[in-house]
Amino acid sequence: MNQMLERAFEAWCGCEELRSRRRRYKRYTFGDQWSDPVEMPSGKWSTEWEFAVQDGKRPQTNNIIRQLVKSVVGRFRYRMVREKTSAAELGVDREVAMRNHLDELDCRSMEEFLISGCVVQRVVMEKRMAGDGVWVDIVSPEKFFVNRFTDPRGLDIELVGMLHDMSMREVMMRFGDDTRRCEELAKIYSDSMREMNLLGGVPAVGDAAASEFYHGERGKCRVIEVWSLESRNVVKCHDTHRGKMFIVPESEMVKIERLNRSREAAGEGRIEIRQCVTMRWHVRFFSPSGVVLDEYDSPFGHNQHPFAVKFYPMIDGEVHSFVEDVIDQQRHVNRLITLIDHVMGVSAKGVLLFPEEQRLPGMSWGQVADAWSDCNGVLPYRVGRFPGIEPHQVVSSGGNAGASDLLQIELRLMEQVSGVSGALQGRHTSGVNSAALYEAQTDNSVINLLDLIEAFESFRAGRNDLVNECEVCGWNA
Repeated sequence: MNQMLERAFEAWCGCEELRSRRRRYKRYTFGDQWSDPVEMPSGKWSTEWEFAVQDGKRPQTNNIIRQLVKSVVGRFRYRMVREKTSAAELGVDREVAMRNHLDELDCRSMEEFLISGCVVQRVVMEKRMAGDGVWVDIVSPEKFFVNRFTDPRGLDIELVGMLHDMSMREVMMRFGDDTRRCEELAKIYSDSMREMNLLGGVPAVGDAAASEFYHGERGKCRVIEVWSLESRNVVKCHDTHRGKMFIVPESEMVKIERLNRSREAAGEGRIEIRQCVTMRWHVRFFSPSGVVLDEYDSPFGHNQHPFAVKFYPMIDGEVHSFVEDVIDQQRHVNRLITLIDHVMGVSAKGVLLFPEEQRLPGMSWGQVADAWSDCNGVLPYRVGRFPGIEPHQVVSSGGNAGASDLLQIELRLMEQVSGVSGALQGRHTSGVNSAALYEAQTDNSVINLLDLIEAFESFRAGRNDLVNECEVCGWNA
């Protein structure tokens, strides 16, 4: 197996915790909030849903997280309109912004940023059915990998990449130069699984990380794109005759020397050269069996990899999202609502306590119940040896042991922990408050989210720089 591909797999495994947490946060955001594993009294493990059902409860979900996320995304959209921070107004070419629907992509990326604490976009120049030029795509963290880094700007990233799932036709279109090459590609992928098994290139069968990394979706070919920062021996050149500075690979030395000899014969100025070492981003596209489908140095004007990456907050390399902060409050709210519903369900509601001695002979219990519930009905009874015993009805509101009060406390804590106040959500609009006061409350609530929003704005600025500098010479996947 190719050593670079092994490094990429190690980076993929290093991101497993981030992907696992993201899946959990996404489940909570979109309403699946009872799937966390719990240990039952018997020692077996099950989901919280199954445990609650076996305990006689009906799990209830009141999805507050989704509303908090929508409020922040809505505020971000409003800010783009009010403060004119759309992509086109921030310096991106209007045609590129319109072709890619950058403002819509940024809103969806903001949603991802709130859920997982990370956002990744890929900026390339290529030909597509919708047109040729610069294209911006959202990269799911489920398909992305990067080496562990701690710089919030990502300046210590040395390996980064993503997983592609392509049809066989697309693989041939992107990597096949001629008929012979297309036949080679077809053989590579038809024999891919057999080759990996023979070479032992894939970790042990049953490894979930290996399965996700090496195997594409059903009917698709997995292509692994890996960018690495590598050193290069280059030659800095100063053309004294034309007054230009340029850099060429070390392999071009022979051509430079030949050109200098011809210039000396013609009496023209030489090209002064100086050898040095520089860093270059290099990309390789792998098949699952480790075959390099294509490789080249970064062809972009910025000489960088094409990924705009932002992880938040990156304290010692750790990622903690907006949703992570309110997970515990959301779980407690669901449990309290379920408890209140359970208590109300098992509380007595109009239960009739009827002494058996008071039932008249020949009168069934069904007739007693009908007579009791009938409007203007008459229920005869006789006073016998128990003159103090009479039928009476029991109605209970259910003793919830303060669960309702605790629920209100949790809802207020949800606002305080998230920083999304009622004013930001459009609530607490009392008629006695002025519009200026309400606007001030809204602006003050935004201060709690300012760090999060500005972090995302720094990502947009970096992405816009990639878009404006994205010039390519040659094919790019």
